[in-house]
Amino acid sequence: MPAASISPEEPPTGLEHVDVVIVGAGISGIGAAYYLQNRAPGKTYTILEARGATGGTWDLFRYPGIRSDSDLHTFGYEFKPWRDEESIAGADKILAYLRETAAENDIDRHVRFHHRVVGAAWSSADARWVVDVERTDTGERTQLSASWIFTATGYYRYDEGFTPHFEGRDRFGGPIVHPQHWPEDLDYAGKRVVVIGSGATAVTLVPALAKTAAHVTMLQRTPTYIMPVPSKDPIANRLRKILPPDRAYALTRRKNIAQQAAIWKFAQRFPNAARKIIRSVNAKQLPAGYPVDEHFNPPYGPWDQRLCAVPDGDLFRVLRKGTASVVTDRIETFTENGVRLVSGRELEADIIVTATGLNLLPFGGTDVTVDGVPVNLPETVAFRGMMLSGVPNLAFAIGYTNSSWTLKVGLLCEYFCRLLNHMDAHRYDSCVPVVPDPDMPTRPFLDFDAGYVKRSLDQLPRQGAAAPWLMSMSYQDDVKLLRNGPVTDPALRFTSVDRAATAAEMAR
Repeated sequence: MPAASISPEEPPTGLEHVDVVIVGAGISGIGAAYYLQNRAPGKTYTILEARGATGGTWDLFRYPGIRSDSDLHTFGYEFKPWRDEESIAGADKILAYLRETAAENDIDRHVRFHHRVVGAAWSSADARWVVDVERTDTGERTQLSASWIFTATGYYRYDEGFTPHFEGRDRFGGPIVHPQHWPEDLDYAGKRVVVIGSGATAVTLVPALAKTAAHVTMLQRTPTYIMPVPSKDPIANRLRKILPPDRAYALTRRKNIAQQAAIWKFAQRFPNAARKIIRSVNAKQLPAGYPVDEHFNPPYGPWDQRLCAVPDGDLFRVLRKGTASVVTDRIETFTENGVRLVSGRELEADIIVTATGLNLLPFGGTDVTVDGVPVNLPETVAFRGMMLSGVPNLAFAIGYTNSSWTLKVGLLCEYFCRLLNHMDAHRYDSCVPVVPDPDMPTRPFLDFDAGYVKRSLDQLPRQGAAAPWLMSMSYQDDVKLLRNGPVTDPALRFTSVDRAATAAEMAR
């Protein structure tokens, strides 16, 4: 693909230079590119994508039934209405939406495929990043210069999912598949399938596999909160018939943002009441006499982990039909014919699916240095949920864990563009957050009890107890801070480089 245009200012390194390197061409990277083009239109940029296609998660994952677990009126971009009648949509529709967004806004031509960022070195003297890139198709190493890096890679590892150690794994005679690496030719029709896990991936897979499998068993160690939601939003579809698309979308989006916030706040304030409501809904969806408390009563509070949504109750439907079942137990060992549990029960299987979660890989695993000193992420603190203390001119996109991911990312992109424009207006070259007190109390980067987060906390940055060092999970608070609040902050240090002096020094 053609590269982005080159900045007229030649960097001291002599390398090709762009104002912003965006890492990743998924939902966050495409969104960042749109905001840059429209809110900081003078900036040049390129998107470096390690894979050979746009779409990120929605192109990578190919397991049956893959879909969003948030409504597309909030998971979609604020600037591009979601027009499909399905509010909870499959990956094919989401991918088409993302690629349509990129094509409509001429973002495609800025993407460089098979470019993996492996390192980034900041020079304060030059106020520049030198970015080390590996071609994933040829192995070739290249470099380019950038004023800013915007990492839009999310926080999980794309090339490897998490699978715990299972005793006797080699004994099992059938395929063992992780959903992140689903084989295109896997034939599960008429087969007995055991899906290990109870998160969003498992509850998506079970009803999809049950359409043709002989039987599907969801084997869980611990239950998850699961709620049926309508796949179509009747209010959204009605509004679209009587209002212009942009207006209908804006109203639906506002409604759903308020609804998400209200549900989360209720669950946080009244966890016992929320638990009873969820249990009641589950019981009505399940067959009479079903052991609800054994399989659908988690030991933690609602929203301590992400609540799983099942469109139109499809998981409960296959449980009622008997084409799927849930078993809550621990695995003792794999056997030649399936899985033997601690209770002594054996689940026979032709195929085992390990829907056991993700591995986190913050910032795509890029090695970052500042003036030759390696950045140790656990020693940094997040600033406004998008920069790191002590690291100049680097922004990242991490969405909400208690709401739609893209709601947060959109606000971060808005603030990022405001920050760039502020720096241009005052002729600043670099911007770095500085923690005011080295003894400032900190806490884990993500206040989320999911296993994939807890396994990786020692690899992640930290957060503080209050703004601007807080990883806010409130859209309303972030609107005030990121969209409407001041660009500057006492914790942000801006500097300018004397380029004439630098050029003279290099000429000696």
